[in-house]
Amino acid sequence: RFCLPLVLASLPTMATGEQIPAALQDSWGDFWLFRFFVNAAGYASIVVPGFLLIQYFKRRNYLETGRGICFPVIKSCVFGSEVKSIHQEDGSLPPRVEPTESSTARQVFKLLFCAAGLQASYLTWGVLQERVMTRTYGATETDPGEKFKDSQFLVFMNRILAFTVAGLYCALTKQPRHGAPMYKYSFASLSNILSSWCQYEALKYISFPTQVLAKASKVIPVMMMGKLVSRKSYEYWEYLTAALISVGVSMFLLSSAPNRHVSTVTTFSGIVLLAGYIIFDSFTSNWQDALFTYKMSPVQMMFGVNVFSCLFTVGSLLEQGALLESLRFMARHSEFMAHAVLLSVCSACGQLFIFYTINQFGAAVFTIIMTLRQAFAILLSCLIYGHTVTVVGGLGVAVVFVALFLRVYARSRMKKRSKKLPPGETPVQKV
Repeated sequence: RFCLPLVLASLPTMATGEQIPAALQDSWGDFWLFRFFVNAAGYASIVVPGFLLIQYFKRRNYLETGRGICFPVIKSCVFGSEVKSIHQEDGSLPPRVEPTESSTARQVFKLLFCAAGLQASYLTWGVLQERVMTRTYGATETDPGEKFKDSQFLVFMNRILAFTVAGLYCALTKQPRHGAPMYKYSFASLSNILSSWCQYEALKYISFPTQVLAKASKVIPVMMMGKLVSRKSYEYWEYLTAALISVGVSMFLLSSAPNRHVSTVTTFSGIVLLAGYIIFDSFTSNWQDALFTYKMSPVQMMFGVNVFSCLFTVGSLLEQGALLESLRFMARHSEFMAHAVLLSVCSACGQLFIFYTINQFGAAVFTIIMTLRQAFAILLSCLIYGHTVTVVGGLGVAVVFVALFLRVYARSRMKKRSKKLPPGETPVQKV
């Protein structure tokens, strides 16, 4: 019983001589690799029976032979109700609203509203994320307090609120007729859960600025996944900017400050978790892009993915008995309850701001706003939590953001050029 967690925990330590922080040595069951396999086993207990049921209904040709009160539900979950839209040029983005009689002042106000909403939502989310995962609750002069350790519960909190918001939005507004088989959302949901879990867990081993830069570097695996999943092709400038981003991130990671706190040191476990986050997140975006070939709105996508995310996380938490334990922690520390709820609100509101911004101003403007948000997040984290950045590290950060802005500029130029080309002479597909 005790050999497996001991072996799993010792692997990264033996490989790099990494010292696991004392707060993480309370129980081998709290070590990230052991928790990852436990969580994966919980998801498998739902995925495997679901997969067998889907195969059973398909083999039985249930669409032709099925009858009864369960037929509409099974049809929607397994088969869907509509074929793919072949003529959809870019299903990943909602149709952009072109302002016809809107004044310049009104457009500027809308842009400021979108920028302020995105910055407020995600900057607050980043600060709270670091607070929850790296600081203790209930500390007094005699009691050092305790840390919250279950990242999966935070993922569940985020997803249940996002599911509620998306459901209400779909119920109150007119949406396209849904046609995708519901089970296909489970793939994006599973990878999304794992990427979010890796993101939270990584903060136990790395600093928040490191995590932000790692997110910026996910352009590279996204391109790789695009080639594997969607068979996309890329322009030379995309490879160039991806290389610049990797160079900038490497400069930041390899730079060292003389007096870095132990909790902010980038460790082997942190790098592995960051790699897991980037890989899972890259798969999520490409799978969602493939799902958009069905006629659906982004909010419908948000609803479908979060339905399965809630199912997977609550099932796994109940199987482990971690749900009640996390609720008891929340009851003991009202400050944590406020942080967890606000974290979920910021995540859900941020997703809605994303959809609205892209719909009103396009993906290029949205990318610029989010790139600035990453820079502000690093600055804010350094100011609040005292992270130090060396001159070489700062230069690496500058290289990353210059590459990101070059990427946005080159993409906008390519879009303008493609509009001027006659039909049939469309340039290579963008990211």
